[in-house]
Amino acid sequence: MKFKEVASRVTGLSSPIFGISWNPPEPEIAVARRIITFLEDRRVLYVPSEMESPEYCVRSVLKIRSFLTEQLSGLSTKSDLTDTIRALRSSCRKFLNTVGENNEIVAHGAHQGHWASWVFNGAVGEMRGVFGIHIARLAASHGLDVEDELATIIPDETSDDAL
Repeated sequence: MKFKEVASRVTGLSSPIFGISWNPPEPEIAVARRIITFLEDRRVLYVPSEMESPEYCVRSVLKIRSFLTEQLSGLSTKSDLTDTIRALRSSCRKFLNTVGENNEIVAHGAHQGHWASWVFNGAVGEMRGVFGIHIARLAASHGLDVEDELATIIPDETSDDAL
């Protein structure tokens, strides 16, 4: 999805996306680009959950959380990007806490109709919702494109979840 499409889905930004009055610092743009590039290859965020193995999803979320933590090291604690990264990490922790509370969820989360699949799919869906909102804001505020597969979790401008 091209930047202009992402930006058209974002509402409620208090400052212009681009202009003389605001340009994100170059290091933040580089970090934002690395984050989006990394997340574009994380299937747990966009592949239908029934096609995913819960065990591999947990591993992927652990990698995402670790990567996000690494990205925080050079950022100001007061930047919007820092807040975004922390929100994404918090979503990862919530997913891991929900799925990791019971080994049966990982063992049976891929079996349709089993209660563990409901818990697993709900946790994946909630995490994707949080990531979709923050990826849209990240891409729009830094002028970045998002690959189509990852862009499927960005809320549609007509949805109730729109930014």
